[in-house]
Amino acid sequence: MTLIPTTFRNPRFLVMLALGFAAGAPLPLVLAILRRWMTESGISLTEIGMTALIGLPYSLKFVWSPLLDNALPPAFRSWGRRRGWLAVIQPLLMVAILTMGMTNPAVAPLATVCAAIAVAFLSASQDIVIDAYRIEMLEEREQGLGLAFYVWGYRLALLAVGAGVLWISEYTGWFWAFAYAAALILVGFVAVWLGPEVLSPRPRVAVAGFAARMRAAVVDPFADFMRRPYWIAILLFVALFKLGEALAAVMVTPFQAQLGFTRSEVAQVGSVFGLFATLLGALAGGWLVAKIGTARALILTGLGQMLSNVMYIWLAFAGHDMTVFYLQTGVENFTDGLADAAFLTYLSALTSRAFTATQYALLSSLAAVGTRTVGAFSGGLATALGWPAFFGLTMVAALPAMFIMLFLLKKLPPEPKARPVAIAE
Repeated sequence: MTLIPTTFRNPRFLVMLALGFAAGAPLPLVLAILRRWMTESGISLTEIGMTALIGLPYSLKFVWSPLLDNALPPAFRSWGRRRGWLAVIQPLLMVAILTMGMTNPAVAPLATVCAAIAVAFLSASQDIVIDAYRIEMLEEREQGLGLAFYVWGYRLALLAVGAGVLWISEYTGWFWAFAYAAALILVGFVAVWLGPEVLSPRPRVAVAGFAARMRAAVVDPFADFMRRPYWIAILLFVALFKLGEALAAVMVTPFQAQLGFTRSEVAQVGSVFGLFATLLGALAGGWLVAKIGTARALILTGLGQMLSNVMYIWLAFAGHDMTVFYLQTGVENFTDGLADAAFLTYLSALTSRAFTATQYALLSSLAAVGTRTVGAFSGGLATALGWPAFFGLTMVAALPAMFIMLFLLKKLPPEPKARPVAIAE
C-alpha cells in the first residue's frame, strides 16, 4: 500500500527513469530511422543491410569500459566520476545527432553513416556509465525497482523517438526531426545535473596498472567461463539464438517502405502498437518461465520466435494491408518479448557470481553480434531471393541454435529457480 508513495519520494528512482530515457533515445536513430531514411533516398538494399555494422559499438562497449570505469572525465570533475563522464558524453551525443540530421544520404551517404557511427559510439559509452552509476547509486534492495524505472524510461524513449521522428519528419523534414531527438537527451542531462554523486563501493587497487585492470575486466571473466564444460557450445548458442531474428530485423524497414506503408502508419503500428505487444510478451514470458521453468520455456519461446517469421511471408503476399500489418507486428513483437524473457533468464543462470556483471555484459554483447555482423548481408540476400524466400531463410537460420539449445539443456540444465531478470531490450 505504501510502495507508490515511497517510490516517488525517492528521487533516485526518477533519476533512473530519466537516464533510461536518455539511454533509449539514440537507438532508433541508428537502426530503423536510418534505414527508412536511406530507403526513401534510393539507397540499395545491399547497402542498407551493411548499416547493421553501425551498431557494433553496442556489442563491443566492454572493450573501452575499463577506461570509463577508472579514468576521471576531462571536464566536470567536480561532479564526480559517473556524473562527470555523463556530463561530457551527453552534449557530444546531442551534437552527433544534430550532425546526422544535417546530412543527406541521397547526396553523401558516407557522411550520414559516419555521423551514425559517432551517435552509436557515444550512445554505447553513455550506457556503460549509466549502468555503473545505477549499480553504485542504489542500495541492494533498491536495484530491482531502480532497474524497472530505467527500463520503462528506455521503452518510453524508443516510442518517443521511433514514432516521434517519423511523424515530425513527414511534416518538417528530417533535420527538425533529428533536432527533436537531440533535445530529448536533455532529459538525461538534467537528471545528471540534479542526481547525487556516489563513491564506488568497489575496492580499487592503487598499484594496478591499465593492463592489470584490463585483465581483471575482460580476460579473467573469459578465463573463468572457459573452465566450465561445453563452453564452446554455450557461446555458439548465445551467438546464434538471435540469428534468424537479426537477418529479418535489418530488412524490416525497407520491407515496410517497399510495401507502401507511410511513416505515420509505421509509427502507429510498428512503434506504438509494437511496443505494447513487446511489453506484453515480456510479461507473459516471465510468467511462463516461473510456471514451467527456464528449460521448457526456452524451447517453446524459441520455436515461437522462429515460426513468427511466417507472418512476414503473409504480409509480403498481402501487400499494403493494414489488418495483416497489425497482425504481423503483434505476433512478431509478442513472440520476441516471450523469447527475450526466457533467453535473458538463461543468460543470468550462466554467469558466475564472481564475475556477474562482466560475464553478463559479455554474453549479452555476444548475443547481439548476429545483428551487427551477419545482418549486414541481409540486403543482398533479400535482393537475390525476394521477400517471401528471404523470410523463409530467416526461419531456417534459427534452426542451428535450436539444436544446440536442446543439447545444452540436456547436458547443462539451468537452475530450477533462476535469478529474476528485468527485460530491457
